[in-house]
Amino acid sequence: MQIRTIAGPLLGLASLCSAAPALAQKKGDVLVRVRAIMVAPNESTSGVRPSFPGARIGVTDSYAPELDFTYMISDHIGAELILATTKHNLQGRGTLSALDRVASTWVLPPTLTLQYHFAPQAKVRPYIGAGVNYSIFYSSKADRALNSAIGNTDVHLKDSFGYALQAGLDVDITEKVFANIDVKYIDMDTKARLKTGALVNRVDASIDPLVFGIGLGLRL
Repeated sequence: MQIRTIAGPLLGLASLCSAAPALAQKKGDVLVRVRAIMVAPNESTSGVRPSFPGARIGVTDSYAPELDFTYMISDHIGAELILATTKHNLQGRGTLSALDRVASTWVLPPTLTLQYHFAPQAKVRPYIGAGVNYSIFYSSKADRALNSAIGNTDVHLKDSFGYALQAGLDVDITEKVFANIDVKYIDMDTKARLKTGALVNRVDASIDPLVFGIGLGLRL
């Protein structure tokens, strides 16, 4: 449902733009895109050790703007740097399910991908990419509900390094402006530390989000 919701408007735009003039995408071009993104985690977590081994932590979806820059190394090969930051709530699951929100955190996940563009001279230009991601977790803090339940708690999440996969589509609107739809998978693992007084609980988490984006681009 999420993919259909995002893809529908762009596919309609592609049909409307079938008569638009095409300008060949070529070596040396710089492509700047602005997207609206939805980050949908596919989390899997360990228990909250040692105090709550039957507990799990869920990570909520988040919506944000995204900015990216692509430099065309050749007509077909591009290098893209993706910049965005999102805020996520951490929810209690299992024996902590009574706590709708355990904590919150911001994530800054700069991602660099190397892309292959299949049809650089066409009006509709699909591409795929693969690369690396470094996710920085910052401004993490316990929710009031967790502090009330177990005492004032300090929350820290370890930064993550992993791979990224990407697929997308550019559709010409004018000679310089194009629409874009993009989906990425990011390998994102972290270790969370919850310190309550002298007691330290730890959680291992694989977040592994899908990132759906739709927006506009400019060819420089």
